[in-house]
Amino acid sequence: MLLVLVSGIIGFRLISNYSWIDALYMTVITITTVGFGEVVPLDNQSKVFTIFLILISIVVVGYALSIITEYILSKNNVEDLKQKKMQKLIDSFKNHIVICGYGRNGKQAARKLAAHKRSFVVIERDRDVIEKLQLDNVPYIIGDANEDCVLMQAGVNRASCFISALPSDADNLFVVLSTRQINKTINIISRASQESSYEKLKFAGANNVILPDKIGGDHMASLVVVPGLMEFLDNLSIVGKSNINIEEIAVEKLYDTKKARTIKDLDLRRKTGCTVIGYKDENGEYIVNPEADLELAPNSKIIVLGRPEQIEGLNNEYNID
Repeated sequence: MLLVLVSGIIGFRLISNYSWIDALYMTVITITTVGFGEVVPLDNQSKVFTIFLILISIVVVGYALSIITEYILSKNNVEDLKQKKMQKLIDSFKNHIVICGYGRNGKQAARKLAAHKRSFVVIERDRDVIEKLQLDNVPYIIGDANEDCVLMQAGVNRASCFISALPSDADNLFVVLSTRQINKTINIISRASQESSYEKLKFAGANNVILPDKIGGDHMASLVVVPGLMEFLDNLSIVGKSNINIEEIAVEKLYDTKKARTIKDLDLRRKTGCTVIGYKDENGEYIVNPEADLELAPNSKIIVLGRPEQIEGLNNEYNID
């Protein structure tokens, strides 16, 4: 609208030789289609310019009025506009993570993913949690994850991982089943309160099932039995910005897998200071403390341990994101 207004003023000024005030007056009554008379009679050149100004202004003003009307008539205009903007952001995500539930477990998962600079979106049905999501600057969708349309809004069909952190095992079971039907290849991680729900969630399609209470109890007991070891493990950082101690790396990022190589051939200890402490083969089987002459297969991964600066050096050496 500002561009049309300026163009009209300059056009009347140059073509019709109006004063600046008269040019502004003519532009305003033309754009608003009020229908007042001209300041002075228009010549043919000025009439042609006025015709084009009217046609352009009808489109521009009409569009502006529709946007303003939508804003005013919206039941909760500010929140609706924010949600539309949020949805556009979510629609741009690909291979992201979807977190269902923003309770204790969901919030902690979101913090870790944010620290690791991974794209994710939270599904939450409790509207009282909106303020927390906004304060944490977390992309979110308010809705019931039991509905397929809400899962589609979160982009489950193009996501790489789904974390179901709902407090009810029954809700987790239903959401896991729905998610697996929408995306056959997505990696699903679910929370469970009861050990009896473990097999059911696995059968429904969850790749991993976490029992927070069991993990917490085991950890506390370990602090009694082997306190020194647990203190050491607690000081290891797996996810973070610049303090990572353990990293999992696909062998394809380290060398050309067309030619077979061993852990010894990589010589990561000398090049970066990092030590290979684990190996995951192409079938998903883990080997702890693999031998140096172990031949690395395509589609396999190695797990390395090192100080934060050594891990960072490794990532820089092989351009690992």
